[in-house]
Amino acid sequence: MTLRNITRRRAAHVAGAAVVLAGLITAAGPAAAAGASCLPGIELLPTVAGASGGVVEGFGPGGLVVGASGSGPAYWTGPEHTPHAVPLPAGFEFGTVKAVSAKGLMVGTATRNSDQAVVAFVHQRGSATSQALTAPRVGDVGVDVNESGRVVFVDGDVAKEWVNGKVVRELPVPADAIAGSTIISLNGINKRGDIVGTVSGSYFDHENDIMVTKTFPVVWPAGGGYPPYSLQVWNGYHASFATIGRDIDDRGRVVGLEKYHYRNDPRRTPAVWKKPYDTLPTDPGRLAAYSNDLEFNGSSPTTNVAVGTATVFEESYQSYFQAVYWTGKGAPLALPHPAGSTRNTLSRAFAATDDDRVGGTIVDRETRENHAVVWTCASKQAYAKG
Repeated sequence: MTLRNITRRRAAHVAGAAVVLAGLITAAGPAAAAGASCLPGIELLPTVAGASGGVVEGFGPGGLVVGASGSGPAYWTGPEHTPHAVPLPAGFEFGTVKAVSAKGLMVGTATRNSDQAVVAFVHQRGSATSQALTAPRVGDVGVDVNESGRVVFVDGDVAKEWVNGKVVRELPVPADAIAGSTIISLNGINKRGDIVGTVSGSYFDHENDIMVTKTFPVVWPAGGGYPPYSLQVWNGYHASFATIGRDIDDRGRVVGLEKYHYRNDPRRTPAVWKKPYDTLPTDPGRLAAYSNDLEFNGSSPTTNVAVGTATVFEESYQSYFQAVYWTGKGAPLALPHPAGSTRNTLSRAFAATDDDRVGGTIVDRETRENHAVVWTCASKQAYAKG
């Protein structure tokens, strides 16, 4: 069962106030120190009334935090992380906020219980409603917004950039994509307006009697004045491999992963691309004791940090998760769990800030109780997990 499913199924009630566990490092060897005023801590965020569990997906100005509380989209404000529910689009029961602009424009995804169809939506902080941006579809839906309020998403087979309620640009499929390719998701947009997404295509090669499939990341430069960059991949042209760009920072660095799945042999390989995007991605290595699987989910805007999740698979079942912090150099590091927790605690990381906060979720394997979490001064807590 994934952490998102745990959140949806309302694991157990989370305390009504944020719990701050300062200075908790479960093993020696913290990462390079952050600013002197930074206080290391693990903040377990309160839930909206009647909800249980949650996840942090992004950060906004003035201490604003966004994600999900229980099964619904939410945001938190102030030093006490006061929770606020975000209305779902009509007809949808579950959801999460993925990101927020400098002026409080939130974007997220919502799921309909009857058929598991998903839409991307926008919500302006303070409004009584949310607006669906896409037609319902089954499967993952990517959406993001940058500081200035530029929103990116895929509606059907059309990738769009949306500003002030209007579509201002439709993104092209790269000219070098294989036959039958479409843009399947847009997952990130940086301050400048550069966009990262994923393209996938398949066709049957009759001469060699094989199905050819390639799924790879693409960067569309801001403004549309230049053609998109098709990012290089280690393995392509087979359906067992899919390479995905998850986020793009303000310098244009892309982080993501290569997914491999064939029968009961899944694998997740972290990947990093840098401008001018003319070489294969870099693999920064693995968290100690997690030799096979790691993925990056997000990055800080300018400090070169990437965060994600190391996974232990038992055949195809994801049996253990560990939140990961990478400084951009050296080996990836683990983020600590609350004091007294053991291997029965799971964690994932999804977002990072320039002031060294990381957002994600922590779950107790036995009780299924989960918490939206913020690690503060994360670099002083991250450690080499043996």
